Amino acid sequence: MMKLIVFFVVSSLLFSTQFSNGEELESPAEAPAIHKTGGEGSLRPEECPKACEIRCSATSHKKPCLFYCNKCCSKCLCVPSGTYGHKEECPCYDNWRTKEGGPKCP
Repeated sequence: MMKLIVFFVVSSLLFSTQFSNGEELESPAEAPAIHKTGGEGSLRPEECPKACEIRCSATSHKKPCLFYCNKCCSKCLCVPSGTYGHKEECPCYDNWRTKEGGPKCP
């Protein structure tokens, strides 16, 4: 009889914690941010500086790289992975051009 009571109490606790966690996540303010991996809109504006630090880490022209990367990221909300190339991951970033037709985003 004691085993049945213990089983019932443990089951009740597990059941109640499962639903209490589910209710907490239903609130949009408390739900974790879910982003697509890469692509336009995959970053929030406050995430751009960190992504651009990584993108511009291997260049010898760090200041202009960071300036244009942050400008492009604030418009496109994405930064391609790595320090060079992979611009196909972010079409907006890839298609933004200078007046001369060169790439605007590093």
